Amino acid sequence: MVRCAVQDGPKRGTTSGDAERPNMARLFDYYLGGAHNFAVDRALAEESIAKYPVAEIARTIRSFSRRVVRLCVEEYGIRQFLDLGSGIPTAGNVHEVAQAIDPSCGVVYVDHDPVTVAHARTMLRDNLNAAIVQSDVSDVGAVLRDPETRRLLDFTKPTAVLMVGILPYVTEEPAGVVARYRAALCEGSILALTHLTKDVEPELVGRLVDLADGISSPLVPRSKQDVEEFLCGLRLLEPGLVLAANWRADGELPGTSAAAEASTYGAVGIIGA
Repeated sequence: MVRCAVQDGPKRGTTSGDAERPNMARLFDYYLGGAHNFAVDRALAEESIAKYPVAEIARTIRSFSRRVVRLCVEEYGIRQFLDLGSGIPTAGNVHEVAQAIDPSCGVVYVDHDPVTVAHARTMLRDNLNAAIVQSDVSDVGAVLRDPETRRLLDFTKPTAVLMVGILPYVTEEPAGVVARYRAALCEGSILALTHLTKDVEPELVGRLVDLADGISSPLVPRSKQDVEEFLCGLRLLEPGLVLAANWRADGELPGTSAAAEASTYGAVGIIGA
């Protein structure tokens, strides 16, 4: 069990954008081979791919997410997922993985950007067990009270909260945000996260921060010690807080570069003894 003090306070999160400006969610969609992006996104994506292993980083994060979802459904019997800062639910996203195992799994995605949400609602319109909520992930009360969240998720039952790729965009007291979601979960629930870090590849990650700043999406890498604070009160599943590419990889390495694999931490924790 990881124990430490809890921080609290007002928060902000995720990204903003429109069809005339590149958008982080749509860039991520493009990096993963999705089709829900605009010409302006594709132009910047190709430019960034030529300079940095951004697509490899995206695949590393998505691979981690798939492994966590399968673990939750197959080993822990979890049938409810809250995916925070989800972006566009493109190839291999939570509902596809979970519902391939059990179609009854309920999935709520959360994103702040209205264009991203519009794309997602179109994609999910025929799926009664999946929905997206438009909200700042840091406004925990609004996310949890949203009618779609209440329709699909029952927090008296084990639930998986996924914070995959979103916490670097939570610039104000992210530990408090994580703590409030954790407080809403019952015993047997799971919280999974990834986080960008400069610990191993400071030059590369510094360039990614500059790229994000250039499209008005401030990005905060954090150290392993910082990320450990977010995991307070959780019993970490083996192998603990490690590079996300190495978390129970089981031979599913997504063919990324060593630099991409070293840019992101990952961890999964369970609520309760």
